Amino acid sequence: MTRMTGTSRQLPDEVHAEITELCQEGDALAELGDLTEAKQRYVEALRLLPGDPRGWAASTWIYVAIGDVHFRLGVHDRASRCFQNAVQCPGGLGNPYVHLRLGQTAFELGDHDRAADELIRAHMGGGPELFDEDDPRYLAFLRTRADLDGAAHAG
Repeated sequence: MTRMTGTSRQLPDEVHAEITELCQEGDALAELGDLTEAKQRYVEALRLLPGDPRGWAASTWIYVAIGDVHFRLGVHDRASRCFQNAVQCPGGLGNPYVHLRLGQTAFELGDHDRAADELIRAHMGGGPELFDEDDPRYLAFLRTRADLDGAAHAG
């Protein structure tokens, strides 16, 4: 989590510090493979945001973290909802990683038209290297829907 400001407001220092600590704990737990506990830390952090959490930049990355946990657990419908929330938060729309996960969850849920749309957004914003850490089938699927090599030479 690199940015903790909302669109026009800033979190109080003590709230910012507590959210940062909870997310760092969540990240460490996720790294160790304790995804359930990691999710709990992220949810606690999200609950600290005043009002509608989607008004804060911090919520973008918290929703992404929760979505990643669900994605790794194979709970794609919940992952999809988290990434749909993230795209409504500051900096979420147009973020290549958010669109990558939206595309992957749509693919896993069988919505291949939406998957192709989101994956092409991710590819356009983050390039093919954005796909390097994930199962190669997502990029392979996208290649069946889009001329990625031609798109690189067209502009």
